[in-house]
Amino acid sequence: MKLKDVRIDYFRGSGPGGQHRNTSETGVRITHLPTGVVVTATESRSRHMNLQRAMARLEEKLNARLRKKRPRIATRPGRAAKARRLDNKRKKSEKKRDRQKPDY
Repeated sequence: MKLKDVRIDYFRGSGPGGQHRNTSETGVRITHLPTGVVVTATESRSRHMNLQRAMARLEEKLNARLRKKRPRIATRPGRAAKARRLDNKRKKSEKKRDRQKPDY
């Protein structure tokens, strides 16, 4: 990851932290320009700590995008599942048969 590929914005963090937090721009937002991935960090009152956290999160997100998902391996239904499905099918057909008018 190159520094020219990221845009770093600083903003005022909201929430608890008192007067110091409300007046200093310690929140960090990093945007990875090629992919559009955005991460933020506002936990600490230190801009430097938040920048480190945000960089680590960005690295993690970019690595997660590179990881390949394993394809799902289709499996056949087990014996109990087949029996359950056939039993429900039989009960439904009996219910429908009971609703019909009897033919004398």
